[in-house]
Parts: sequence; structure tokens; C-alpha cells
Amino acid sequence: MFTAAAESFLRQARDIQEEELRRFASRVAALLQGPELGPEAVDGLRRLHLAVAATKYPRRLDDKFVELLQTVLCSSNCPEQIQVLCAAILREMSPCNDLTLSCDEIQDTKLLSLVSSILLAQGNKKAEVPAVGQRIVKVLERRLPEGQSARYLLPVLSNVISLSPGSLTEEQTNVVSKKMADWLRYASIQQGVAQPSGGFFSNPRTRQPGPVTEVDGAIATDFFTVLSVGQYYTQDQWLNVQAFSMLRKWLLCYGGKGLKTPHSGDKSGMDRSVMSMVSTTSTSSRLLPPKERLREKAFEYCQRLIEQSNRRPLKKDDGDLQKACLIEAVTIMDIICKQDSSYVYRAVSFLKILHSRICGDATYARALLPIAQFFLNHSKMAAVDSDAIYKHLFTDIPAQLFHNPSLAFEFVQFCKDNSQVFTEASSIFRQSFPNLFKFLAWNSPPLISEFVDLLPFLLDAGTAIEIFHLLLDMPCLTAALDIQLRSTALPTSERAASDLAVKPATCLEAFRHPLYKSMFQYLLRNKSVPEDAPERLIPLRQLLGSLASSPRVVQCAETVPVLLELFFRVVAEFADGPLINQLVVLLLQRSDQLYEIPAFKDDVYRVLSAQLVMLCKLHPALIVELSKEILEFSGTVSNIQNKEAIFSHVVWAIGEYMSVSYDKRCTVEQINRFFETLEAMLFEITQLRPLASTPSYAPRAISVLMATLTKLAARSQDLIPRVSMFLSKMRTFVQSPAVTSVYCEEDLEEILIRATELMNLLKMPSVAQFVFTPPVDMASTRFQREVNDSLPFALRMVTRLLEPAPGFMPG
Repeated sequence: MFTAAAESFLRQARDIQEEELRRFASRVAALLQGPELGPEAVDGLRRLHLAVAATKYPRRLDDKFVELLQTVLCSSNCPEQIQVLCAAILREMSPCNDLTLSCDEIQDTKLLSLVSSILLAQGNKKAEVPAVGQRIVKVLERRLPEGQSARYLLPVLSNVISLSPGSLTEEQTNVVSKKMADWLRYASIQQGVAQPSGGFFSNPRTRQPGPVTEVDGAIATDFFTVLSVGQYYTQDQWLNVQAFSMLRKWLLCYGGKGLKTPHSGDKSGMDRSVMSMVSTTSTSSRLLPPKERLREKAFEYCQRLIEQSNRRPLKKDDGDLQKACLIEAVTIMDIICKQDSSYVYRAVSFLKILHSRICGDATYARALLPIAQFFLNHSKMAAVDSDAIYKHLFTDIPAQLFHNPSLAFEFVQFCKDNSQVFTEASSIFRQSFPNLFKFLAWNSPPLISEFVDLLPFLLDAGTAIEIFHLLLDMPCLTAALDIQLRSTALPTSERAASDLAVKPATCLEAFRHPLYKSMFQYLLRNKSVPEDAPERLIPLRQLLGSLASSPRVVQCAETVPVLLELFFRVVAEFADGPLINQLVVLLLQRSDQLYEIPAFKDDVYRVLSAQLVMLCKLHPALIVELSKEILEFSGTVSNIQNKEAIFSHVVWAIGEYMSVSYDKRCTVEQINRFFETLEAMLFEITQLRPLASTPSYAPRAISVLMATLTKLAARSQDLIPRVSMFLSKMRTFVQSPAVTSVYCEEDLEEILIRATELMNLLKMPSVAQFVFTPPVDMASTRFQREVNDSLPFALRMVTRLLEPAPGFMPG
């Protein structure tokens, strides 16, 4: 950010103590009170300004010194450089209680600008903002003396608008609107005159100024704009540039207030459009009210800028300025059309031509956003089909320019601001979500908050499944985009397709290899294409594993859990039974098909396990309807080791919802089938092995398996003896040397306590059935809903009844 020398100066300024600063201010005060304000005073003020500006906390200066700064600032014979430095120091010290400045009597526009900037920095504690605004307008409405210029006042007026738009009256806004219309339309088209230096070689006979030129060097034949080029500029040309720079803000604040147009209730704007088109002569336009006249001159100005943007600039900087002015011009035209619909018809045809001209040039991509915004706002009124504009915007721009961070932010912000309109008016928005996610994949940290707002508008029953897959594949998408960029940067000679018989050695080679080409194309698709086989991308995920440690890929992976949680919250609002079933099946399948980043997989497992419980609560019947898939998942031992969080929640859901209380289709045969599968799993992970080969499983999985088997036995009481026998063997399990060597003592104690409690509960089958299998009308009570909280309490109560502690006498 700063050079070493600059860092050193800043450090010294921050290290200055209050006493040292006071002594230095005294020396500066002596210089300011001297007979002549020379270079030493300038240098002293510069150093003092650095000292007060370099720290985050406010510096204190002596009241007399603050008064001296104000006196010097307002002195008629004070050099301009000294005035600027005094004003800068006073601004840095704001808000300042000792301020006595006032702008009421100041006539000099430069001094008024400096004093106003100090007053605006006070925070409007004493109504400084309205006072400054009214003084500025009062100076602007009268004819300025020779040598004074309004160009120093417009930045101050712009600040007043930002701080307090309501500080100007209707009469005052009309005054400024009239002035701005003239500044925009009637600036000189002759270049300014160079100020003579007064040196020995200066020529008293100055050359006549020539005309301003266009950016391509041609002599300008139309009125002056910010894109007109000259070696020197006149005062009215500077006012033209400043008026355009604050035009958007002015129109938004004051352009639409009190708008009274003839036939305002008439739905057809054609007659008014024709009237607007023919009322462009200076004679007729001067008869318009100030606000309407400003709109007309502003519209003409924007049209002229758009025409000028078609010229080929001689300098690169002029080309950048062209693009910036084009964006501003289209945005202002949109505002004008919102305030007066008679301009819509003139603007529509004009902007359609502009779009067709720039849509093929990627350097104008940012300008396509305000054009699309215009058609979103006005295409219905103008009765024009703008789908082609939206289609190009959502199809080509993200695919080509996802790596442009500023465009990515503006594009996503545009989508966020218009998400409601897009979802109601065009299907292109939702169909293009794979393209939009490229922005997030490449620019994850800056865009995550925008996508949190945007994702709900992309989700519906038709896109939920595909978005679920895409969220889980986000790190893989980031890696693929990296390969795509690198492949594009290769020389054409190196982009030849690879031989199918030769296995690619690198990701770059695989990008063009026929074996992987279709996988890359699907992952990098531009629009929604439902994928029925998620395992299709398994080879590509494995191939891109070499990029798993890339910082960009890791950052993207960190955003996925946040969006996954949001995804399920939104889907829960509209999902029906079939969609929930489909999501649960995919959740179990995709838990085996994630990009190989350990931390990413752990975070995803945590989210998926929690959301599985939520889906089961929404649709408890899925345990019966998906019994085949759930049995297959819960009957795989490796899932306990690799995906313990998901496995434990699946087993919990079986015990909770495999009940006739939730689904009348639940049969004893189904309960027995689940019981046998889970019993085999518990036996597998608790059987005693030789000391060296005893694996370690999560204690939570063992506890959940025991609890679920007990729940199922309570619903099919023929199974109670089998469970009781199994639970009674857990004491032998936890005391085995092979087990105590791989589990900590606290975990083994918890397992044994849970086994004892469950076994005691099964000694009272009717109580067990009530606790684990509530009647249909009680299945939704708080006691039964909060099973994880109520079950331990019930177990402890039963244990106390069956094994009373010493001194405990039941009443």
C-alpha cells in the first residue's frame, strides 16, 4: 500500500505524544503569526496535518490554536496553499466545539468551499448542513463577480444532498435545476486558454483557442460533454463535467418531486412521446418548468454520450472513460424514464441499437447491466420483448468473465436487486443458476452474503435437486474453472484434442481428453440440465483432487456448509413427500461422492446429518417408503467409520419414526427387518477381537444403535429377549482389555450406563412401549417430540424404581 518511506512517516506521526504535539503546534502558531507566511509555515502545517490525521483517535489541539487556524483561513491576504492546509486540519479535528466559522458572509467561492467542507464535517449538530446548502444556492443564483467560479461549490452541494436531501426548498431546487440544464447543454465548444506563466519566455500574444475534439481526434460539431477533449478547459466546461457527475444524485433526490405532467392518468404515452420529441428546440425547452427542462437536457446529454462512446479513442484512458460514461448515461436515462414515461419510447429503440452494438464486446460487459435494468423496468410499458437481452446477459457474461471480481460483484448485486422481478417475469433467471454459481465458485468470500440473499429465489421444486448437487460440487467447480482458464491461456498449438488411447497425465490434458470432455462440459454448463446419475462425475472429482489444496478451492469449500443449511431451510417451505424422499436418497448417495478435502467433508457430514433429521420430521413416512435405501446405508459398517454423523442420525431416525404412530403402513415384518440389520451392525462393532485388531468406533454410534434396537423391540415385543441379552453382554464388552485400550474410560462408562438403563426399561414392557411407541394422539406432544431430552429422564426414573438407592423409600 505505502512505500517504506511513507510507512516511516506515518509511524513517526502516530508515535507523537500529546505534549510533543502541543509544543509543535506552538511553533506552527508562531510561524502563522509572523510577518510573512512562507515555505516554513507550509511545511509546519503539512506535518501537523499528518500528525492529526494519522491516528484513528482524535487529537486535541489548544483552543487558541484552533481559533488561530480559523483566523488565518479567513484572512483575505492568506496564500491559497495555507488556507487549504488550515481547512484540512480543522476537518480532521471535527466535530470541534470551539468552532466559530460561518459561511453566511463569505463571497469568495474558493473560501466558501473550504469553510463549507469544515462545517459539513461537524455532523449537523447545529444545523450546519441546511445552512451550507442554502448559502451555496444563494451564491449560485446570483451573477458571480469576475474571477469567481461556481465550480468550487458544486462538490459541496453534492455533499449537502448526500447528508440531508431535505435541506433545500422547492424554490431552491428549481434554481439549481435551471442552472444544471444550462451547464449541461450550453458549455463552450472552444478550448480554454492556457494561463501565462509570467516567465522570461512567456509570450504576451496568446494563440486563439481551437475547438474541442472528440476522443478519436475529430473536431466536435455538437455540444460539449464530459467526453469532449481539449488541452485546456473553460470554467463553464468544468461546470458541465461537475454537473454530469452529480446529475444522477440530483435527479434521484429532486427530479421526481412534484411531477405534474398533462394526461398523467393516460395509459398511452405515445402522444406525449411525440410531444417530447418535437420539443427539443432551445426556444420550447426554455418554456418548460425547471425540473422538466433539466430532464430533457439530461436526456439529450446522455444520448450524445452514447453516440460518442461509438468512437474509437486515441488513448486507452479515454476508452475507459467512454465505458464509465456509457454506464452512467444509461442509468440516468432509466431514472428519467421512471420520472417521465414519455421518454421511454425514445430510449427503448436507442438502447436496443446500443445493446446490439456492444453485446459482442466483452470489454463493455458492465454496461450491459444498466441496459438490462432499463428493459426490466420499462419493457412491459414499451411492449417490447427483452428476453434476448436477458438470455445473452445470463448465458455469455458469467461463462466468460466469472474471474472479473468487480463485474462479479456488480452482476450478483444486479441479480439480487431484481430477483423478485426475474422470478415472476422470466424463466431465464432460474435456468441460468449454474452460470451464476461460477461467480461464487471463483469469488467465494466476497460474494457469500449476496448468495445467501439470492439462493432462495433460485430454488423451486424444479431446480432443488440440481442445485443440491451443484452445492456439493462447488469446490470441484472452482477447480474446473481454474483448469478452464489455464487451458484458454495456452497457445493454440497446444490445445489440440488428446488421443483417447493415451491416459491424461495432468488436469490440463484431461480438459481436452475425450474421456473427460463431457464431464467438464456438464460441470461448466451455462444453464440447468438435470442430471440423473450423480456418480457420473466421480472420475472428474478424483482427477481434480490434485487442486484440493488450492487456496481458492479451499475458500470455496468453506462457503458450502452455510449455503447447504440455507438450501434445506428454503426447500422445507415448499417440499412435498416425493421431493423429500428424493433428497434423502441423494443425501445418502452423495455422502460417498464428495470432493476430497477432509475439513470440507466433515462440515458437509455435520450439515447433512442435521438436515436429515429435519426432513424426517417433515415427512416421517420416508422411513417406510425408503426402507430399502435406508437399510442398505445403515447396514454398511464402513459408514460408521467414515460417516459417523450421518449414520448415527439415520439410525436415530429409524428408531424414532419406524412406528405405526407415524405411518400406518409400518408392519411388524418391517420392524423385524430393520432390527436384524441394526443388530448385526451392533454385533459387528462390539464383538471382542484380539487386542491388536480391535477397531475404535464412535461411542455415540454404539449408544444410538442400542437405543434404536430397544425402541424397535418395544414395538415388537418378541424381540425384547434378544435385546436384553445383547445389552447384558455390554458389561463384558466395556471391561475387555482389548476395548479399554482403544476407548477412554468416560466413553465406556457412558455406554455401560446407557445399556443398563435400557435393559431396566425393557423389564417393564408396558412402560417401554409408552415411552418408545406413543399412541397416535400423543405422538406430537412435547414429551414425545423431544425424545433426546425426555428419554434419558425416563431411563433414569425407571432405573431408580428398579434399583433404588440406599435410603430411598417409595411413597
